[in-house]
Amino acid sequence: MADGAGTRAVVLGGSMAGLLAARVLSERFTEVLLVDRDRLTGVATYRPGVPHGRHAHGLVARGHQILEEHFPGLTGNLVAAGVRPGDFNGDIRWLFNGRRIAPSHSGLGCVPATRPVLENQVRLRVQAIPNVRFVEGHDVLGLETTADRSRVTGARVQRHDGGAPAETLDADLVLDTTGRGSRTPLWLEELGYGRPEEERIKIDLAYTTRHYRLRADPFGGDLAIIPAATPRTPRGAFFFPISGGEGLVELSLTGILGDHPPTDPDGFLDFARSLPIPDIHESIKDAEPLDDPVTFKYPASVRRHYERLADFPSGLLVMGDAVCTFNPVYAQGMTVSALGSLVLRRHLERGTEPDARAFFRDLSREIDSPWELAAGSDLGYAGVRGKRSAKVRFVNAYVARLQDAAVNDPTLANAFIRVAGLVDPPASLMLPRHVVRVLRGSRRSPAAHGNHDSSPSAPTERPFDASLPSRVPPGGHRRPEPETGRDPLAR
Repeated sequence: MADGAGTRAVVLGGSMAGLLAARVLSERFTEVLLVDRDRLTGVATYRPGVPHGRHAHGLVARGHQILEEHFPGLTGNLVAAGVRPGDFNGDIRWLFNGRRIAPSHSGLGCVPATRPVLENQVRLRVQAIPNVRFVEGHDVLGLETTADRSRVTGARVQRHDGGAPAETLDADLVLDTTGRGSRTPLWLEELGYGRPEEERIKIDLAYTTRHYRLRADPFGGDLAIIPAATPRTPRGAFFFPISGGEGLVELSLTGILGDHPPTDPDGFLDFARSLPIPDIHESIKDAEPLDDPVTFKYPASVRRHYERLADFPSGLLVMGDAVCTFNPVYAQGMTVSALGSLVLRRHLERGTEPDARAFFRDLSREIDSPWELAAGSDLGYAGVRGKRSAKVRFVNAYVARLQDAAVNDPTLANAFIRVAGLVDPPASLMLPRHVVRVLRGSRRSPAAHGNHDSSPSAPTERPFDASLPSRVPPGGHRRPEPETGRDPLAR
């Protein structure tokens, strides 16, 4: 890339991170090959390579902004596909500890598409780029390097059905976006390099999802009902209308630390009954189930610190979940992949081959805030193992107070949504103007242990109106021990 452009880039993995990488690489390379084990073209449903794709997904506000930047008009494509856009606070019923934070216009767009719908629309846009080609139905066998192993020169692939011999895809740059199962750490070790250090937060989370046809509409005009899991109320849910017919909904229940939502129908219903609000159970108890509950388990959040490696081969980069994978309840994964695509673009715009160590340092800076937000929140659960610094304990106590105060304060509610949406950094919640509101508001707002009042302004249940536009969503019975100990903010 001495002249500012390369001949061929090979992207390993065709999920969201891979699609975004291919979009950026297409600006600087004559040809971009995107390799995936699954069939990609013409697929608008769940893919085997994305087992979590059949559960609730969310693209937070910053991710939506970046996708629209990469693919102008994508929001319109999603609307044409049946997605109903809205406001990230005003049109979603966010509940913490059984109470709704104050709904208000945040100014942040929300395009709540299911993962298959969103991925398909992005894939169609990437597929339309003339110099991008999909290499579908191929397994990645390994990397090709120079004799001294200082440079990666391509990737070895083979048809998944075994019907053809292995072949080498020569490349000026190989980018690994194969997700949590990335084999780059192993490949580096085999090539004589070290494995990246790993930071791991074990959470033992599970999603269990089922679809229903409801008899009445509990949403009122909201895009979703989301009682978020917290240390006080560790069972959570994502409840959305979906397109395809009147009254169709998707319900994903979440449980942490082995308290997994069951897959038997009675157990699933009992788990929904145990949520801190009654709305969801009341909606599904007499509804028509359309399938059996299915579970996706997520054992731990993992961050691989490639930026700390002393040496790394040229011609190879890693991005997306292959670098860092987050507790999915925070809906950060796709957006962090989008942030990584901007880092990649900045390094390519320099007109020379990206320096891997410099790339990983910049990527790490983008990961820092989302990781701090997710890992710190997980450490708020007493049963999650990990070092709890004074900062982590203080921030978790402060955020709990903020959530209580936000029930009656739209300014705090919007500030929290902006941080959760990765638009503002977590430190913005500590601005003096917010701290004052938190301290005043949390004194007036009693803790919501067991409070089933979802919102004074929550709409009453009413029959479905077939004239409303169809909406498409974003994305054991032992309860975990609640957080204990003195509140660092207590006086």
